[in-house]
Amino acid sequence: MIDIKIVETDAELRKTHRVMAQLRPHLNEEQYVAQVKRQQQGEHYHVVALYDDGEVRAVGGFRLGTSLAWGDYVYVDDLVSDETQRSHGHGATLLEWMGRYGKERGCVAMHLDSGVQRHAAHRFYLRERMDIVFYHFKKAL
Repeated sequence: MIDIKIVETDAELRKTHRVMAQLRPHLNEEQYVAQVKRQQQGEHYHVVALYDDGEVRAVGGFRLGTSLAWGDYVYVDDLVSDETQRSHGHGATLLEWMGRYGKERGCVAMHLDSGVQRHAAHRFYLRERMDIVFYHFKKAL
């Protein structure tokens, strides 16, 4: 049975770490929980997990925002399906859930950035009817 919920407690976050670490391997469990807590307070960041028969199969990190350029939007910071459970539709289901969550709260679009080397992810996003609309630039400070 599929269940999707926003996770908030330290214990719930710890259960999502194994999957999130497949996307963000530079964060150990303690760093991950601490970083999520900081982002929850300062940036209204949410972690959402998809459970299949009680096991975490996909994890997303997102926030709601507003800007002059985009209006009200959902920004997906993180989206990862358990590498042992890919191609079961978990990522698509979670992405759809985040979009619906935002739409129910007045958002008009969903945005995300993806590293240029993540070709499989790009194929997935294009299959999910997302468009490539920006280049993202970075400068180390």
